[in-house]
Amino acid sequence: MKKTLIFAHRGANKEAAENTRSAFDKALQYPIDGIETDVQLSRDEVAVLWHDRFLSKLGFPLKRIDDFDYAQLQAMNFAAHFSSEASPEGIMSLQAFLDAYRRRCRLLLEIKNRDWEPPSRHEIKVRQTLAMIGARTSCPQTSGQDARAPENDAIMVSSFNLDSLVYAHQYAPQFPLVYNFEPEQKLDDARRVLTEQSFLYGLCLPIESLDEAMVRLLRNHNKSIAVYTCNSDKEISKALQLGVDILISDVPQKALQMRDK
Repeated sequence: MKKTLIFAHRGANKEAAENTRSAFDKALQYPIDGIETDVQLSRDEVAVLWHDRFLSKLGFPLKRIDDFDYAQLQAMNFAAHFSSEASPEGIMSLQAFLDAYRRRCRLLLEIKNRDWEPPSRHEIKVRQTLAMIGARTSCPQTSGQDARAPENDAIMVSSFNLDSLVYAHQYAPQFPLVYNFEPEQKLDDARRVLTEQSFLYGLCLPIESLDEAMVRLLRNHNKSIAVYTCNSDKEISKALQLGVDILISDVPQKALQMRDK
């Protein structure tokens, strides 16, 4: 049985500001298998890395990423909220991230398509992400292949927005797309989604939703299983014992130690 892959959640976010170059570089000081990060769109339609709905961490509690142009976001200090001693870092673009890390580990890019955005911006975000990856011409194999097959530049795209994944599949039919489940979505939801959207590469589940029945369902459909966010010994052990393909953690060093013990 192949090992569960350990992904650093937004980089080593306990050691540096999440979704910054420092956090990604620190994560790669451990023998991690991959990095998970979040894609949003600036006002002037540049794909950038940021998780939250608002910029409260930067002192703008009522502002969002799409309230600012890329140049303005670059001028802000996205590391200051983590530590006053951290070196200033502007926002990282998706293109810069791909250029720096796609050859160093696997990547899981979560597209954050928000309910306040018009569908046209959702589609721009999807198209930009897939085009930067080169999804039309180069991607890992999907159905029928081992979800953990070695690929030097294996990249997957995920989203909580199923419509965005349907659109992404139309744009790049062979690309591995992962649907992120909310905690309230259960086994019946998974069964329905897998039947109606058979193109999906897999599901990314909250660790509390993972159980033997869910694993059995996904394995019967030959789908990849990812889980978020496994931080405690109990959560990490549960994911490892159930044999998930990808374990996403804020403490990847702990997950690695437990996996390889």
